Amino acid sequence: MELSGVWKSYGATEVLRDVNLAVKEGDFISIRGKSGAGKTTLLKIIGLLETPDRGEVKLFGRAVNGLRDDEVSELRLHHIGFMFQFFNLIPSLTVLENIELPLALAGVGGYERRRRARELLEYFGLTNLAERFPETLSGGERQRIAIIRALANSPKIILADEPASSIDDENSQLLMELLNKINKEIKATIILTTTDLYERLPTNRDFILKDGRLIER
Repeated sequence: MELSGVWKSYGATEVLRDVNLAVKEGDFISIRGKSGAGKTTLLKIIGLLETPDRGEVKLFGRAVNGLRDDEVSELRLHHIGFMFQFFNLIPSLTVLENIELPLALAGVGGYERRRRARELLEYFGLTNLAERFPETLSGGERQRIAIIRALANSPKIILADEPASSIDDENSQLLMELLNKINKEIKATIILTTTDLYERLPTNRDFILKDGRLIER
């Protein structure tokens, strides 16, 4: 994935200013910055949920700026997994059904959806949660299920927006170990954001977003 000369404003407020970022397969990247620095906007542009005012976005060597909406949706659905700050699990669905959801959207049949969802739960040692509902889970459990759901369609890129902000320190450490495992064993490229400017993270590249500009540390 590559961003070249990306700018983004909301009204008179410039959020991103001439941002350049080249991400290689297998990278594990952190983007640090204070609340309101534009980290979520940057992730949304990377994840094709928003378009920049200026600049170019390439995914797998392909410029996405001129693609049709259905082509962008297809790329997003099959190649990008999202983890949100507040989990975004569907409360009326079981853990298993939440994990199946991206697969259903991709048109995968019921038997194969359940097989894949159970396989992921088993891989991460969480099969005991399959029939539970989100409200019965701890914050750490919800975040781990959100990660597994992000992996359902075997995405090449996982975007994690402040994934540790809603959990305690112990679960935050477990979360980072899990993301590191996903990066090393499943070979997913991961980009995560955090407001912590000094936390030690298992990333191989580290950036600061400040005053709309992205700087590698």
